[in-house]
Amino acid sequence: MSVLIETSVGDITIDLLIQERPKCCYNFLKLCKMKFYNFCGFHRLEKDFIAQTGDPTGTGEGGHSVFYFINYENEKSKFFAREVVPKVNHTRLGTVSMVNNGDDMHGSQFFITLREDLDYLDGIHTVFGYVVEGLDTLNRMNELFFSDIIITHTVILEDPFDDPPDLIGKYPDNSPEPSEELISRMCIAHNIDEKPELDPKEQESKAAATILEMIGDLPSEDVKPPDNVLFVCKLNPVTNEEDLSMIFRRFGPIKECEVIRDYKTGDSLQYAFIEFENVKDCEQAYFKMDNVVIDDRRIHVDFSQSVAKFKWKRKSDLQNVHEPRAKRSDEFPRNRGRDEKERNRDRDRDGDRDRDRDRERDRDRDRYRERDRERERDRDRNRNRDRDTDRDRDRGREREREKRRERNDDEDRHSKDHYGEDRPTKYGPRDDRYGNDHHEKDRSGHRSNDKSRKMDYDEDRYQRKDRRDKDREKGERRDESRSRTKSHRH
Repeated sequence: MSVLIETSVGDITIDLLIQERPKCCYNFLKLCKMKFYNFCGFHRLEKDFIAQTGDPTGTGEGGHSVFYFINYENEKSKFFAREVVPKVNHTRLGTVSMVNNGDDMHGSQFFITLREDLDYLDGIHTVFGYVVEGLDTLNRMNELFFSDIIITHTVILEDPFDDPPDLIGKYPDNSPEPSEELISRMCIAHNIDEKPELDPKEQESKAAATILEMIGDLPSEDVKPPDNVLFVCKLNPVTNEEDLSMIFRRFGPIKECEVIRDYKTGDSLQYAFIEFENVKDCEQAYFKMDNVVIDDRRIHVDFSQSVAKFKWKRKSDLQNVHEPRAKRSDEFPRNRGRDEKERNRDRDRDGDRDRDRDRERDRDRDRYRERDRERERDRDRNRNRDRDTDRDRDRGREREREKRRERNDDEDRHSKDHYGEDRPTKYGPRDDRYGNDHHEKDRSGHRSNDKSRKMDYDEDRYQRKDRRDKDREKGERRDESRSRTKSHRH
């Protein structure tokens, strides 16, 4: 599915992407069949960039889609939405793409790329074909970018779409002839032998503006910043619109004063724009107010270079989309940001929230400290209790050792008194191991029997028991006295 385009500098054959861009190809084929593009000039021709055409008026502001004729010239059908899927990039020389009018809509205008790798146009304009024959014509157009190049004729080599009934009657039988007005105002490229002298800086600036327009940074290449708007920077954050309007109003009536603020917090970003009603008043304020001190800050004043308040309306129709609000009789209105009382109320609310958070944090800190002190007291109490327990255990062991020592001494003394030097051992009498007679004689000459020895031993045992009971009572009284002393200290 191809279309042959005859221009004043040569022929171009375009192969259309019917599967990827059916709507764009349908629009282009039917307009070519209606001879809509005949004698349309390339109104935008930038060297090593693009060649744009498709506007019968030659201004870049006209043209409409084929659906305008199908829907009985309905104004809502002048443009159609661009096709996004699948994605096709501007990577080849001779890429043919529909022009985005600024609202992601297409009409009749299209352009052809004059070099490769124009990827910054992707996602803005819709590619619907490639030049397969006539690349030398594109090179010639790139060299004759200063001349008027027009489309003389279009020939459809193959059309896969059916013709709608409403368009059949609008197809001309023969190609139309150029009007005398067109011939008088057009300077055909192949009739020019010499290139006109152009200012290189002006040409470079125009090319840069065109690129910014194509990528969407500028609404139009011919747009200029307003002459009656001043840019004021290095402001004090406390300076507001009323202060600036009161200071600058002495030079003349002001239409709008706007301090740029953060969209989340509403705080000043320390620069502003002031729009005067007269250009002369704006120039006078520029010469008088530069480097003036306002609110302890030395400000800088310059003419505004911003075109952010202009929006592209269809075809180069620039409109100011930020209209100033009406003035009140007593003061200049705020244009952006919240009211001062509301900001103060929010600030107080934030301060109360911060104080509550700090108070809660202090309570938590005190609670943690008290818990640590309680744990330390418990550790000290356990440590003292363990120390007392160890001391009592050591004392008890010492008493047991003392009692055992005393008991041994008493046993030795009793044995010595009763048996003399030959006290019995665990084997019996001392001489029993050696076969001696272990029975001793008493004073009467009779042998002492076991019964008398047992009686003496029982008597000693009762005495030791009484001594142990007395020691135990003494220890209990000492422990009770120590516990009373400790409780009194606490």
